[in-house]
Amino acid sequence: MRLKDKVAVVTGSSRSIGRAIALGYGREGAKVVINYRSDGEAARSAVAEIEAMGSEAIAVRADTSSSPHVNGLIGAAVSHFGRIDILVNNAAILIRTPFLEIEEAEWDRIIEVNLKGFFLCSQAAARQMVRQGDGGVIINMSSAGDTLAGRDLAHYCVAKGGVRMLTRQLAFELAPHKIRANAIAPGLIETDMNRSDLAEPEFRKYRLSMIPLGIIGVPEDIVGAAVFLASEDSRMATGSTIYLDAGQTIA
Repeated sequence: MRLKDKVAVVTGSSRSIGRAIALGYGREGAKVVINYRSDGEAARSAVAEIEAMGSEAIAVRADTSSSPHVNGLIGAAVSHFGRIDILVNNAAILIRTPFLEIEEAEWDRIIEVNLKGFFLCSQAAARQMVRQGDGGVIINMSSAGDTLAGRDLAHYCVAKGGVRMLTRQLAFELAPHKIRANAIAPGLIETDMNRSDLAEPEFRKYRLSMIPLGIIGVPEDIVGAAVFLASEDSRMATGSTIYLDAGQTIA
């Protein structure tokens, strides 16, 4: 129960990695805000799972690339639970398009969700944490793509590179307020976003050829690091990125 009575907002947590982290926090005693954009049924089922563990949870619909939506999300968390101790920026989208074929609207959408959304949520949550006066934790879900270029993923990798620098900047500027900021950079994790790509044998073989351990992760592989960074076990960590990529970034 390392997170007992802490209040955590996890964006994009109705499915995949976000959902796994939210459930992991619930098991550790946290009160969790499940954020979703479109799948209300999945969000409500996550709430039910957390409540079945004996913890509390609510579901809040919000598009994290929109400032009014983000303010509503943070406001709902504070209205219901009274405070925010942990923010996990996880909501993201992935589109594979060759660089020469990316249209401006597609570029903008990826950057808005995968980078601007992290900024908006971090700023709104940090302002609340500063008002509370006793610190807090921000965890940004980055990617091995913050370091490695990916085929047909120019906009995605650029956004993740921005997340890595945003994390360092948050850590630097928020340290006087005892707010820690760190990132988790998964490698190849099979999720709803890439399951159809990985179903193609040639693509799967190509991706596995780049991974020293030769394994594809699952969302639950990320939970341990997310709990560690949210708890006092990591009180000395800020501005760091933990790579959970089966060795991809060292190959």
